Amino acid sequence: MESQENKGKEQQRNEVFSQTIRAGKRTYFFDVKTTRNGELYLTITESKRRFNNETNKFYYEKHKVFLYREDFDRFTEGLSTVIHYINTGEKPEEPQEEPQEKIEKFSDVKFEDLGSKEKDES
Repeated sequence: MESQENKGKEQQRNEVFSQTIRAGKRTYFFDVKTTRNGELYLTITESKRRFNNETNKFYYEKHKVFLYREDFDRFTEGLSTVIHYINTGEKPEEPQEEPQEKIEKFSDVKFEDLGSKEKDES
């Protein structure tokens, strides 16, 4: 079981940078964190204040997206494209289809070869 002190150190190590954006009824948090291997990644959290009628108390509803470095470029391009469309109404050109990665043949097994021994012996 971890002590409170160790949890605090772990949290400090993971949190590198944070940016908060208040937008009407929502708050967005952009948090840069590190993995155990020292790789940086981004969490985007949307937080909305809600009221629970049963308990008569407020609570925060949160939604998170984890974005890793290898996805930054595509995410940024997609977000920019969508924002441009919303602002201008201009649809982007149809993207070129990316060639699918070549699938290598792993074995020469045929489906007929997958039957059980009992069936083959009868």
